[in-house]
Amino acid sequence: MTDDYQITFDGGSLGNPGKGYGSYRIEVAGRARPVVRLDYSANGEIVTNNQAEYRTLIAALEEIRSEVNGAANKTRLRVIGDSKLVLEQVAGRWKVKHPDLRPLHATATELIRSFGEVALEWRGRNWAVSVLGH
Repeated sequence: MTDDYQITFDGGSLGNPGKGYGSYRIEVAGRARPVVRLDYSANGEIVTNNQAEYRTLIAALEEIRSEVNGAANKTRLRVIGDSKLVLEQVAGRWKVKHPDLRPLHATATELIRSFGEVALEWRGRNWAVSVLGH
């Protein structure tokens, strides 16, 4: 196995739908990196809270997969978020009913399946605020 990675992610929108944002922090072998902030409305796009959550998770997963350069299947990953919907859907326990979430779910699920070991963990809003600052 390669180093252990941990993602803490959160996304949202000002209005729902509205101006979307997200942020995530990656830890590698217990060392935290700076928080990455994303603005989904920079080009006038309007998103829902759930779309912002998915897009933020996808961005973090893509960053790690790119970094491990072909060794994703040997990488342990822990994903922490405050979106029970996203975590339960990518775990396969909840159905994806909204058609706008289906392509995001498919992408996130494909990325997660590319890693060796994955643990998905829900933590309340306070955790995201303490780690990401919003």
